[in-house]
Amino acid sequence: MDFIVPHMKKLFLIANWKSYKTTPEALRWLQTINDSQLTIDSNNKEAVVCPPFTLLAQMNWFIKTNNLPIKLGAQDISPFGEGAYTGEVNGKQIKEIADYAIIGHSERRNNFSESDELLDKKVQMALQSGLTSVFCIQNEKTPVPQGVTVVAYEPVFAIGSGQPDTPESANRVAETVKREHQIPSVLYGGSVTGENVHDFTQMPSIDGVLVGGASLDAKKFMRIIENS
Repeated sequence: MDFIVPHMKKLFLIANWKSYKTTPEALRWLQTINDSQLTIDSNNKEAVVCPPFTLLAQMNWFIKTNNLPIKLGAQDISPFGEGAYTGEVNGKQIKEIADYAIIGHSERRNNFSESDELLDKKVQMALQSGLTSVFCIQNEKTPVPQGVTVVAYEPVFAIGSGQPDTPESANRVAETVKREHQIPSVLYGGSVTGENVHDFTQMPSIDGVLVGGASLDAKKFMRIIENS
């Protein structure tokens, strides 16, 4: 069965670099994008890269200097504002150099015991700072805080496994999340590649992808953007 994609649908193509890349490696990645003369129709697609905090300022400079069609996001945000919170990076600081913040990724829930209550605080701080939250859920039963407009469905079994969920299953989850939480944009994440991305983005309720491993290679990420 063929699905018709609504004309006004805008796709979010978000790269999550996790804890990878040094500054020289990140700049080489951006230089590859720059050399390719990548163009993106901003009415239809938004490309976002979420590197480690250490890379955000330098990447922001490179992107602005070379007028690249890419926005930046952070992989986390402090649940607190400014203050005596050693090791934390708050929303006001992130907003200087980025527009998005990933919140609630399963790796943070598992490795750092992040609770639903803590994640709600992070979403509220992102809202106060003018950042767009990319809120990760593991299934349709995962609580979604008030104020979230972009949700990323990432089934745990698909992350880094090379075994993505089926587009039909992901679409059902996206449909449910949109209906129950009034979320405008739901993305799919988990073993996304240039070869399978269109299978997901053609689904009527899926509005883009959150990409892990494949986004570390600039050419692979560009292929994902193009094929979406």
